[in-house]
Amino acid sequence: MTPVVGQLLLLNVLGLLFAGPGTPLFREFQLVPALMLQKPWTLITYQFLHGGMGHLFFNMIGLFFLGPRLEVRLGSRHFLGMYLVSGLVGALVHIIYTVVTAAAGGLFVPMVGASGAVYGVFLAYAKFWPKDKILLWFVIPVEIRVFVIGLTALSLWFSITGGQANVAHFAHLGGFLGGWLYLRGREWRSPANQFKKKAESPGIRMRERDLTEHWSSIDPDTLHPVNREEYDRISDKIRSLGWGALSDRERTFVQRFGGGFG
Repeated sequence: MTPVVGQLLLLNVLGLLFAGPGTPLFREFQLVPALMLQKPWTLITYQFLHGGMGHLFFNMIGLFFLGPRLEVRLGSRHFLGMYLVSGLVGALVHIIYTVVTAAAGGLFVPMVGASGAVYGVFLAYAKFWPKDKILLWFVIPVEIRVFVIGLTALSLWFSITGGQANVAHFAHLGGFLGGWLYLRGREWRSPANQFKKKAESPGIRMRERDLTEHWSSIDPDTLHPVNREEYDRISDKIRSLGWGALSDRERTFVQRFGGGFG
């Protein structure tokens, strides 16, 4: 069990024990769309409340089995960020859908549960390991990517037909959207992507001749054999694909041995 997954599981269990349905804490921390501006904290706190043991179990089972590997892949900070953002976007999408389509009374129907956040976990896991299989109903093996597509289709279907009226299906779809947005933002801010943008900028393209000449001026015979092998590999990559194709690790090597990019 990884740290953040363990803490999230504990918080959700404590939420049911001490802020279960009918308690003052439940009423204070549940999300009511009409009261969102008065109680903005409920956009987060609703994620840790559940309507009963069955509701809690079916939300936490996915987090328990898929969360640890994903936390290791993303890092604890990014995993927690993705989890909370997925739940937050799920709430916002649900509120927008309620405002646009529901009667005024729908704005006062409370929402609780970690489904939006957990759906973000599903989507992120499917992005990194799409062919991994899960046991649907603990019996039927299904690829996680197929599982996510199926959940999306079901949420859309029930939203259109009005089935399972007590379930916030658009919060589920919003959870998928939140997970996707967080991962896209993380990739966009990554050092490798920032370097790629820099390498593809007009200023860098104008300097490619100088960079190539400087890199080629290095005497490979003076390098350690390990560095010599890497030098040859990167040189081949630069010649065939250009400077913009280098990874962040390769950029570091170039900066160390071949001069900087500014």
